[in-house]
Amino acid sequence: MSETPVRDPRVAEIESHRPYLVRYALAQLREVEAAEEVVQEALLAALEGLGSFQGQSTLRTWLTSILRFKIADHQRRAVQDRARFADGGDAHDEAWLDELFDETGHWRDPPKSWANPEAAFEQRRFWEVFEQCLGRVPGAGGRVFFKREVLGEETDEICRTERISANNCWVILHRARIALRACLEVHWFGGEARDGS
Repeated sequence: MSETPVRDPRVAEIESHRPYLVRYALAQLREVEAAEEVVQEALLAALEGLGSFQGQSTLRTWLTSILRFKIADHQRRAVQDRARFADGGDAHDEAWLDELFDETGHWRDPPKSWANPEAAFEQRRFWEVFEQCLGRVPGAGGRVFFKREVLGEETDEICRTERISANNCWVILHRARIALRACLEVHWFGGEARDGS
């Protein structure tokens, strides 16, 4: 007579957190399929590492921590994919930056007014346009911006992995924000997205 394997009761408890984890991932990724994919990866990793869970935090906290790493991995892959297909441009050509401001540092052509940024922020189309714009940021700008503003990495960590100084990091971030703002004004807030075109 074969013995039935004893199932760890925490396995069912882990699975019971799936709805929460999907909501968490969806809030980060804004895409149902991607959210479900990273949750599945996180749950598999949790089941494989169940022996290492020692109860120093709640199970939900532990699962959320694993999920955060899976989300970060997913977002890094997305940035790398976009970088591969980006239309390039000379990363050293910064003349476009000087053309945006006058000698006093003010915008030559002030940004258009944004009708309702909160509503636009929640729309899926906005995120698609945002990703396209981020992919067009030249050089390391898109990558550094993504790490700092989306993944929430610390500046010191970014500087270490990108092999740049803190000053250089802030300059890159500033230029990335300007490029993103200009791109979003044309491709999102300029009226195309609001018209549904």
